[in-house]
Amino acid sequence: MKPLKHHEIRGNWATLLLPIQSDDSIDYSLLSEQIDRFIEFKVSGIYSNGTAGEFYNQTEQEFDKISELLAEKCNKADMPFQIGVSHMSPILSLGRLQRAVQLKPGAVQVILPDWAPTCFEENVVFMQRMAEQAGDIGLVLYNPPHAKRHLPPAGIIKLKQHLPSLIGVKTAGGVATWYQEMQSIMSELSVFVPGHKLAGGFQQGAHGAYSNAACLNPLAAQLWYNQMLVNIDEALLLEKRIVTFFEDYIRPYITKQQYSNQAVDKLLACIGNWTPISPRLRWPYKSVPEQDVKEIRKAGKALLPEFILN
Repeated sequence: MKPLKHHEIRGNWATLLLPIQSDDSIDYSLLSEQIDRFIEFKVSGIYSNGTAGEFYNQTEQEFDKISELLAEKCNKADMPFQIGVSHMSPILSLGRLQRAVQLKPGAVQVILPDWAPTCFEENVVFMQRMAEQAGDIGLVLYNPPHAKRHLPPAGIIKLKQHLPSLIGVKTAGGVATWYQEMQSIMSELSVFVPGHKLAGGFQQGAHGAYSNAACLNPLAAQLWYNQMLVNIDEALLLEKRIVTFFEDYIRPYITKQQYSNQAVDKLLACIGNWTPISPRLRWPYKSVPEQDVKEIRKAGKALLPEFILN
């Protein structure tokens, strides 16, 4: 597909969740079906190799196969897609990018080098090399709170000044002051915030989400985003129930039981029941037990019937 401009990256983007079998291998057949469902649901876009795609725990051959599968299906269906080329090693991330650009994604997602924290000069040098290799394909920076170098609004703005090809950021958002500080850059970047708080973020200027709400149910998340465009008040009312569900039933797995974000993303997909994926993560990371799904799904159906399938 053609490279996307910053103003073309909007809405509810669904992530590939890596289907892991009992022998730790990837179920490519199920991954293919997952992409087909996203296309069927007409999500705003699809991206690969985010946290839920376990980018940090793939061989380079597996990375290439996943990327090729996504590109083939999305190019055929005219579905916007991004390839995550992230790796903790900057050298491996660069190599992934060099191969990914041959598949013509709309954009590529990157993280900053993630073993030793980088200073601002190192951030710029890294991103400039990535931009050179990407050519006319724009960069989207994935910068979650747990990154070794987490950029506040001032850091994002400063990085954009050095890097014209930075077209988007994937962030944790923040309170009202965060949005106020980001206002000067909102017209130059696609700013994405957490999916379960998208309506509130959208009201304050955010453009979309690489969405955990889409992990729960990509079709329901898309319909919710569509609602934001025409009736933000109703979308905000739905957000209250979504946030309550996440805070009461999902967040404790991270804060109290020390499961990873990716474990929770796969749990969400099992609860939503839109794809036959298991909660299994690749070794050595622990997965939420499958027996937990039934009770949370029951609570979810009472609170969020729009998102929970039978």
